[in-house]
Amino acid sequence: MTFDSGIKRREFLAVTGTALGLGLTGLHRVIHGDGPAGTTNPRTYGPLKTDPSGVLDLPDGFRYQVFSTQGQEMDDGLLVPGLHDGMAAFAVDDACCLLIRNHEIGTSLAPRYGAFGWQNERLDIVDTGRLYDAGAGENEPSLGGTTSVLYDLKKRAPRAQWLSLGGTGLNCAGGPTPWNSWISCEEWTQRGDLRHARDHGYAFEVPAVTDIGLCDPKPLVAMGRFKREAIAVDPTTGIVYQTEDRQDGAFYRFIPEVPGALDRGGRLQALAIADEHRFDTRNWNDDGTDDMLLGSTLPVSWIDLTDAESPGDDLRYRSHDAGGARFARGEGIWMGDGRLHFVCTTGGTHKNGQVFTYVPSPHEGTMRETEAPGRLTLFIEPSLGSLVSNADNLTIAPDGDLFLCEDGSGSNGMACVTPDGIVERFAENRMNTSELAGACFSPDGRTLFVNIQRPGLTIAIDGPWRHA
Repeated sequence: MTFDSGIKRREFLAVTGTALGLGLTGLHRVIHGDGPAGTTNPRTYGPLKTDPSGVLDLPDGFRYQVFSTQGQEMDDGLLVPGLHDGMAAFAVDDACCLLIRNHEIGTSLAPRYGAFGWQNERLDIVDTGRLYDAGAGENEPSLGGTTSVLYDLKKRAPRAQWLSLGGTGLNCAGGPTPWNSWISCEEWTQRGDLRHARDHGYAFEVPAVTDIGLCDPKPLVAMGRFKREAIAVDPTTGIVYQTEDRQDGAFYRFIPEVPGALDRGGRLQALAIADEHRFDTRNWNDDGTDDMLLGSTLPVSWIDLTDAESPGDDLRYRSHDAGGARFARGEGIWMGDGRLHFVCTTGGTHKNGQVFTYVPSPHEGTMRETEAPGRLTLFIEPSLGSLVSNADNLTIAPDGDLFLCEDGSGSNGMACVTPDGIVERFAENRMNTSELAGACFSPDGRTLFVNIQRPGLTIAIDGPWRHA
């Protein structure tokens, strides 16, 4: 997939008037490809410069630093696992931040991508009682989980890195919490069997601490068992919103009994469009009509779901049967300025992806919610050949720029949507065709971190940010 600096005829990326959040309040432009290339898409950071090292193309003035690559020895004696995925950065002090990063590894790739070595020869370093699933019988543990990296922002290098969650599987994305932790999500509903000691499909909380060692691998069972991709927490209410990476997925929220204490239970619900039964947001109709028009805003309702541990992995089916909406591969989600932005990677008429915005009700999660229901907007739906394709992870810069990571079948990179509606390429993976993942800004907003998933490395990007 090759991207141009302008938009060609019949190619478009339509953007609605919904604010993205964190300052992104002026987004009203509709970018359409019928005009001359470049006239409706002036660049902010400029064209990408070819990276002579063949890793990452960036605009002029930006530089990158690669670190924490798969196979490096960490400070706990284990190895950096591969398949880097979702990630967040937490404040430590003026010099450092803490990255917590997922690794999308199960057991089928074992053990060459895992932390314990090619033959699990380093497994005896850890207390296997601190692994969620150490394997059934003589079998190896599940090799997914998280690593934590204490990163020196001035020296642009790690001070320490270690395995912080172990024994989980296919930890794809997740999300930070307002109480300084990372929720790591298993995109894997493996049941316990002769190889696996426990069921999978849960979310796990990893504290943002700088103490080297494994956290308590406690599954947050009340939040549901499904192919969970990512979460976002509303800091006002403590409600957790969750995406499901299925072609016929649902969109969930979890209302905790005690905000900030997700392990103490709560209510799991699925989104429905108000007064619409089984509404389909995917826009896959064979007759070319859309169920959800670009820019349309629809009121929502929420459906209670019981049996959240879902032994049959049927939460989405029960949601649909009760009238819940369908979404196409819900993936990245981010909270900003009182609204949520989430990606459906294969949604849209061309299956090129969608970005939705959800504005919670002022009475979200209460009995008064029906007085002013939450609102769902189809914010972006790229056409074929547009400036962004099959978006996955996303994050928001301090000035409101939205950064979208791609996970398509060709080359992949990152696109930026600015507050006034300009869409541009910001980065291109020149190393291979792997997806970019885990985009997040440092707490001071001066460094953008992102992963090249395969085989696994993290990149710190610095430069002339508009918000700096």
